[in-house]
Amino acid sequence: MAIGEGVSSTMRIIQYKPELKTLARKLRHNSTQGEVMLWSRLRGRQMLGYKFIRQKPIAKYVVDFFCRELKLIIEVDGYSHEGSFEEDQIRQNKLEELGLNILRFSESEVRRDIEQVLTVIEAWIRSREKVR
Repeated sequence: MAIGEGVSSTMRIIQYKPELKTLARKLRHNSTQGEVMLWSRLRGRQMLGYKFIRQKPIAKYVVDFFCRELKLIIEVDGYSHEGSFEEDQIRQNKLEELGLNILRFSESEVRRDIEQVLTVIEAWIRSREKVR
């Protein structure tokens, strides 16, 4: 494993497999409609001033969206996730063991009601800001 980017100054460095950088780049160019919609609303610090990046390699996975400062992963589960509940749960457990939080939305949920998805994300962030 190569050393990846640090999550924050207070969080240890998260390593990832170097070959995931190529996969992440490919995924960025082949995003689903839901991912594109959500990215258009997260990019450029539009979500309460927090910086999100997309298709970020973490450990042995590539996550859809990641905010280092919040230790937050946002996943948009499309058709490729159908029937993979156990795999998704193992993946989520591994990421949570790294101290990361995960919000998960379905592709159809994002496409059907992006405003509600954004409301959930914002509420999650605001609830964490109160804890700090």
